[in-house]
Amino acid sequence: MDKKYDKIRNEHRQKPFAKKDVDKDPFKQFSKWMDIAINSGIKEPTAMSLSTVNKNLQPSSRMVLLKEIKNDGFIFYTNYESKKGHEISKNHYGSLLFYWPELEKQIRIEGRIEKTSEEISEEYYLTRSAKRRIGAWASPQSKEIPNRQFLEEKQAEYVKQFEGDSPKRPENWGGYILTPYIIEFWQGRPNRLHDRLEFYLDDNEWKIRRLAP
Repeated sequence: MDKKYDKIRNEHRQKPFAKKDVDKDPFKQFSKWMDIAINSGIKEPTAMSLSTVNKNLQPSSRMVLLKEIKNDGFIFYTNYESKKGHEISKNHYGSLLFYWPELEKQIRIEGRIEKTSEEISEEYYLTRSAKRRIGAWASPQSKEIPNRQFLEEKQAEYVKQFEGDSPKRPENWGGYILTPYIIEFWQGRPNRLHDRLEFYLDDNEWKIRRLAP
């Protein structure tokens, strides 16, 4: 079935975004835009597309939630035995993309991904509700399962197992941190002449350059 979508478009109306408007520290600039997104009331402002590549150089993407910026890196949590976990173990490079259409802004980040420390994973796990802690046990993430009932039975099994106790963190669940070498700030502008300002690491120093849209 042929289907065209080229007529579905919006005209961007943001003001100019110049080098003089950007904080020289990309993490401070990121925080400024993230604060704008959070305070605007849009749904899931911390949602980001995580892209990884497997051993055959085939890419895959999925949405995850940013939980913290620490040690100049972006932290998210997942099952280490998931598809993304296996891909990260084979290729430690990945990218993140934040897109806030209501604000006509996006942030693209490239970097190297490693597991966080056990302490960081443990600290975050303990902030989760009991139901979400059990969810980390119940779901064999990315594995084929027969039906929805399988998950519900697994959940019930672990609820019973941990009855009266606080569920501990599974060894196959924890954090990853992406340490960036590129952070690009994109702002929509009229006539598709968007503003793109890219921070890039050069000899361990952040520099800024403007990219064509």
